[in-house]
Amino acid sequence: MREARQYIKTGNNAVQCTLCSHRCRIADGKHGICGVRQNTHGTLYATTYGLVSAEAVDPIEKKPLYHFLPGTLTYSLGGIGCNFTCRHCQNWQISQADRQSARLVSISPEEGVSRAAASGCASISWTYNEPTIWHEYPLDMGMLARSRGLGTCYVTNGYITEEALRELAPMLSAFRVDLKAFTDDFYRKICGAHLQPVLDAVVLARELGMHIETVTLVIPGENDSMEEQEALIRWVIENLGPETPMHFSAFHPDFRMTDRGGTPAALIEKICTRAKELGLQFPYAGNVGHNGFDDTCCPACGSLLIKRRGFSAEIVGLDERQCKNCGETIGIVRHV
Repeated sequence: MREARQYIKTGNNAVQCTLCSHRCRIADGKHGICGVRQNTHGTLYATTYGLVSAEAVDPIEKKPLYHFLPGTLTYSLGGIGCNFTCRHCQNWQISQADRQSARLVSISPEEGVSRAAASGCASISWTYNEPTIWHEYPLDMGMLARSRGLGTCYVTNGYITEEALRELAPMLSAFRVDLKAFTDDFYRKICGAHLQPVLDAVVLARELGMHIETVTLVIPGENDSMEEQEALIRWVIENLGPETPMHFSAFHPDFRMTDRGGTPAALIEKICTRAKELGLQFPYAGNVGHNGFDDTCCPACGSLLIKRRGFSAEIVGLDERQCKNCGETIGIVRHV
């Protein structure tokens, strides 16, 4: 265990965690909503520091990140626990696990960076479960990674406080955030959280210089109305910029949400088409097979820039960050 950062002692051996937007008040001997930050005699501990449930070398496109080091590999690590309780969680085996039930291995920050470099990866991604609640571990590893020239990525639900995000900013390159819906009712009912803190965090992440991409899982009967999707797209255009990549992915039944079928591919493509009409430059479709919204095309002249099949990406029309055909500068991170 490691003493946590981002907490306040409030007296009587109680503490308030200031890491995520739940801002849990934790009595002695108890833990926060995430299950991994525990108060012992008035000191908050990160109980899963360096404990890894999943390790892999993935294409960066699998995160999905399409405009951050495209065509490269990322060293991916996951822990256990989450500060959300999503009914449709696809990684519930680790997000809902505890230290007693999970199969965990210890990887130090130094060893993680060495493994990333030895695997030929251009970046490290903290993913699979929620990286916010692992704060101290990715912070330490990320500082080492950046000193070695590696990019760093959070695949996150975005429920992080301003003070924690500012602490991460010197080391965090990319903030791939789930915008799960555009109503607070969805966040409260499905995730056990609230919408506004996520919106605030992603705006701040952009202001702090992080590369931003969003993902929205479109769930039949929950967040699949065109009215809601259009409102979300407009918000992203106005607050993050029309060049922000937005990924719209098809739902499949999982965990505690097996009472409905998957999302029709036609609806995902309809949302992407409407996003283009609203002025979003880079809408992408996920979980629906090859379609017209896999590739990256120049928003100025329409030339093919990056060709994709599955998780493979081939850069065909870029000269660094410029379109080879018309010279338009594209907001793609090629180097860190």
